[in-house]
Amino acid sequence: MNPRPADAAAIEAAAAELAAGRLVAFPTETVYGLGADAASAEAVGAIYRLKGRPPDHPLIVHVTGADQARRWAHWRDAAQRLADAFWPGPLTLILERLPGAPAWACGGQPSIGLRSPAHPVARALLQAFERLGGMGVAAPSANRFGRVSPTRAAHVIDDLGADAPLVLDGGACEVGLESTIVDLSRGRPVLLRPGGLPAARIEAVLGQPLASPDAAAPRASGTLAAHYAPRTPLELLDAGAIGQRVRVLAARGVKTVAWSRQRPDRGEGGWEPAAAEPEAYARALYDTLRRLDRAGFDRILIERPPETGEWAAAADRLHRAAVGAPALD
Repeated sequence: MNPRPADAAAIEAAAAELAAGRLVAFPTETVYGLGADAASAEAVGAIYRLKGRPPDHPLIVHVTGADQARRWAHWRDAAQRLADAFWPGPLTLILERLPGAPAWACGGQPSIGLRSPAHPVARALLQAFERLGGMGVAAPSANRFGRVSPTRAAHVIDDLGADAPLVLDGGACEVGLESTIVDLSRGRPVLLRPGGLPAARIEAVLGQPLASPDAAAPRASGTLAAHYAPRTPLELLDAGAIGQRVRVLAARGVKTVAWSRQRPDRGEGGWEPAAAEPEAYARALYDTLRRLDRAGFDRILIERPPETGEWAAAADRLHRAAVGAPALD
């Protein structure tokens, strides 16, 4: 199936697909999502089957805003403050699920992840689905489980192939990395996953630092050690070590490509220039990984980004991608 331009008619058709219990792929500002009626066990189950996703790995339910979120979860004061500041946007809140709310997207947990996306196509789709009686759309990234997330409609087709449902093409995703996930279900706010919204901005609204996850933290999307992985082996290296690594691998006949801000000091292998600004780097990350993965190299060498501030989400994704990529020889 070819992607369909996300005009008004296509969005209405996609809402009808959701209401009929079928899947739809659609753009958000973070990545493309694979959506289903979050209140339907059968529809949510179809997401898990198509992605090959473990059944205990929860999904995120996308809602139009706080009013719809209250139909799913105990709505804390901290949730309202964060929603006022950052919804719609790249922030997922983990809250206690209401006893009567459908649990199909929760991975067997009493908590639920909720987000109100900012992309105009996503918002129009959620509103059209609400007019048909929908409460929210469960949607992980629209790719096979553990692989590189899609930030263009073509990426969805590349991953899902003939299994792809209706795909709404809304162009390239503006943020390019998944949402920040904050747990509000157990008292003190906890950062479960860095993402498109820097933690410092969340802390400023809450007036307190975000804690780190402990052993009792809820499971959340995209937090497994191996995730976001290309099929080509990947190494993260300090900038000064890339040139030497290129030479060592070239001597062994290993064809490399480096993604770094500066060209390595030797000419063997390929080179992809990396953006120096964190927002531009994050926006390009998944698209670049996909292009390099298809380019026929034996090894992808990536300059290690900083792990603090606005770089934290990109660093997190690359660490998980390196773990999930094929083992190095």
